[in-house]
Amino acid sequence: METLQRKIIHIDMDAFYASVEQLDNPDLKGKPIAVGGNEVRGVVSAASYEARKFGVRSAMSGAQAARLCADLIFVKPNFKRYTEVSKQIRKIFHEYTDLVEPLSLDEAYLDVTENKKGNPSATLIAKEIRQKIFEVTGLTASAGISINKFVAKIASDFNKPNGQKTVNPDEVEAFIEVLDVKKFYGIGKVTAEKMYQLGIYTGTDLKTKSLEYLEKHFGNSGKSYYNLSRGISFSQVKPNREMKSVGAERTFNKNLSSEIYMEERLKNIAEEIERRIKKHKIAGKTVTLKIKYSDFSQQTRSKTLQYFISDKGLIFETAKELLYQEKLKDSVRLLGISLNNLNTHQKKFVVYQLKFEF
Repeated sequence: METLQRKIIHIDMDAFYASVEQLDNPDLKGKPIAVGGNEVRGVVSAASYEARKFGVRSAMSGAQAARLCADLIFVKPNFKRYTEVSKQIRKIFHEYTDLVEPLSLDEAYLDVTENKKGNPSATLIAKEIRQKIFEVTGLTASAGISINKFVAKIASDFNKPNGQKTVNPDEVEAFIEVLDVKKFYGIGKVTAEKMYQLGIYTGTDLKTKSLEYLEKHFGNSGKSYYNLSRGISFSQVKPNREMKSVGAERTFNKNLSSEIYMEERLKNIAEEIERRIKKHKIAGKTVTLKIKYSDFSQQTRSKTLQYFISDKGLIFETAKELLYQEKLKDSVRLLGISLNNLNTHQKKFVVYQLKFEF
């Protein structure tokens, strides 16, 4: 049976948080800025293109970013403002289609196979959307256009910033064949290293491996890699993504060595999680404690309960139990709690953007 070929657009705002800050404060225009963190503590959540030229990247420690770029300006994040701009952008998306799947505040998939404008060209729609975003917000966006989410997302990186790339149906396999496997969305650093060790460097290398070979070396993910190397992805654009977990974390101004002080911080985090989950009337069974030590090494400890919980007291008590589960190996710079195993299958699906914590 012949299936309708989809027309998928991946829109990705250019250095979104940093660009919003530069838009709101003209004095920052053209300067290297980092949103989040500072030269001593914290983590960079976004960097302007001027900062990226020096190697500054998101998820990098503020101290490392400051070493790379002596003139780097650190800006405190304003998530209320980012959310406000994001809503403006999503409103534009919905002028074209209701099949919009937000991935975060600054990116989304759109299925424009059938669209409100009756325009058969996804390429022209992407160009129109990007122009409208600029007119409404003053910000630029990049886009990838292709037959599925996987290829569209990779394509959106090709002509950044303020550009777009279309990979037509007859170009998909050739496009993927020359890609380094680390460019494949869904293949992380560890998996890419494993592939390199197996002599798999490009899409072509991956494509030459049998399904049995890939399943032997990569387990359940083997079939996905087999399909992706051929440009096959069955993932649909889902307007209402099911929430998988709710979490919050805090980076401290000074490293903590005493569990007593950590308990206070965990109480605050548990209160934040309670607010978030009660907003959506959900609950979870698994509590995970995230610990990041002063040397940046990370540890997680989890416990699954027999019942669903949403109360801050129960979340805190479970996190506290996990804290004392074993001796801490060093002083702690960050603590986080997440609630998983949610009962979302019993509730309405929700889209929720968790903010970075600083």
